[in-house]
Amino acid sequence: MSAHILVVEDNDMNFKLAQRLLEIEGYRVSHAVDAENALVQVHADPPDLIVLDIQLPEMDGFALAELLGQDEATRHIPLMALSAHAMQEDLQRAKEMGIAGYMTKPIDTRKFPSLVIECLNRGKIKKGTP
Repeated sequence: MSAHILVVEDNDMNFKLAQRLLEIEGYRVSHAVDAENALVQVHADPPDLIVLDIQLPEMDGFALAELLGQDEATRHIPLMALSAHAMQEDLQRAKEMGIAGYMTKPIDTRKFPSLVIECLNRGKIKKGTP
């Protein structure tokens, strides 16, 4: 069975690119345009990985990551951050929060699939599965 990946992205063009890259690799992809919608979806149909835009409207990706990490039902789901900013403090904050991977936009179509695999594998290690 292929992994389910939730992409939390408010920019339709960025979502469609991520979706295309993920579906080519055989993943099942769902979409949330903001943090609130993502929280609803995560509880209704838990994904194996959340690809998370840091610059979201209302609640940013870091705040969403913090909420997910505090919830017993979701803290095991690995996160991969996407950001238009490559600021060192954002990279450090993501690392400190336990975010499994970080990629700056525009999405590097050659590196994206391998980072997704790396993040999914970190999730398996986190859950304690082989």
